[in-house]
Amino acid sequence: MALSRNILALGVVSFLTDVSTEMIYPLLPLFLTTVLGANVLFVGLVEGVAETTASVLKLFSGWWSDRLGKRKAIFFSGYCLSTLTRPLIAVATFPWHVLVCRFLDRAGKGVRTSPRDALISSSCPEHERGKAFGFHRGMDHAGAVVGPLLAFLLLSRFNSGLRTIFWLAFIPGLLSLITIMFAVTEKGGDSMVGNPGTNFTLRGLDARFRRFLGVITLFTLGNSTDAFLILRAQSVGISLSHIPLLWMFLHITKSVSSMPGGMLSDRFGRRGTIITGWLVYALVYLGFAFATRPADIWVLFGVYGLFFGLTEGVEKALVADLVDEPRRGTAFGAYNLAIGVTTFPASLILGFLWNTFGVEIAFGFGAALSGLAALLFTVSVKEMPRTAPWA
Repeated sequence: MALSRNILALGVVSFLTDVSTEMIYPLLPLFLTTVLGANVLFVGLVEGVAETTASVLKLFSGWWSDRLGKRKAIFFSGYCLSTLTRPLIAVATFPWHVLVCRFLDRAGKGVRTSPRDALISSSCPEHERGKAFGFHRGMDHAGAVVGPLLAFLLLSRFNSGLRTIFWLAFIPGLLSLITIMFAVTEKGGDSMVGNPGTNFTLRGLDARFRRFLGVITLFTLGNSTDAFLILRAQSVGISLSHIPLLWMFLHITKSVSSMPGGMLSDRFGRRGTIITGWLVYALVYLGFAFATRPADIWVLFGVYGLFFGLTEGVEKALVADLVDEPRRGTAFGAYNLAIGVTTFPASLILGFLWNTFGVEIAFGFGAALSGLAALLFTVSVKEMPRTAPWA
């Protein structure tokens, strides 16, 4: 079955937004450390604060979209906030300026993510949710391929400075807003009926969903910001001009694997697909702990992209499977909150372990937690809904 107009349009929106974001993000740790003089721990602080802010707002915006029965207006406002504030990093002169800009950028992400995911889940049949979310994540990562490529060309061919690149990132963000305005509708054109009595609570949601939240929280405690992977790549010998290419390569593997990963979960189940992805993550982090050559880093970034293809869209499809439409915004908000709030301490922990005990202990910690989470998921969430028509 062909993907709906909403799924296609939201894929284009995510593509354009990630072109904008990823022109900036892979260069940001280096901008902080080499231009503004921040240390590795501050990099972890910036990313932790940014993602935690986004996650708290994801819970509220998801619940609010359930309450109003409106998804589009809420996530459009989030895209607006990010698009208008993200390029302001170009005028930063102190590390805390970047912290403020990232805070506002991620606040916009927090407002938009849960209502958008809820709209995706209601814009496709149940047995194709993995495919739909996989397509969306694939488009998102395709944008993350183009963004670093543009940054690389601007750095290496046109000798553009980092600040110029940050300003130019506004253009694709603006195009994403235009796409939302004219191509996205509320659930195929019919707005969902609001529920003013929707409570700001997880009470009454499926017990499997609540157990899944616990396991994903544990996993994320070992899944810190990818900014550390960029710093690790640099420490092994990847040059500044090649960092955007490395980031682009990562997102190529993410983009290529996302839709097949989602379709795999439609056919064989969400749980096994997610557990496989988490075990891949454990192996990758062990690799980062002991990598010694630039070639090692390139291989690890490629396999790391496969982890995303097996988990990102599949986890969201699982949330939609376990929660009914009227409370799905709240459920996506809770899922995103569990991930984002834990990312803050995860980033601080990895930064602390790296500074104090070295890179092997830091990345080894993440590998150990992901393996433990996979084990707990196996024994605590045993029965998954059968979503495929052939299941």
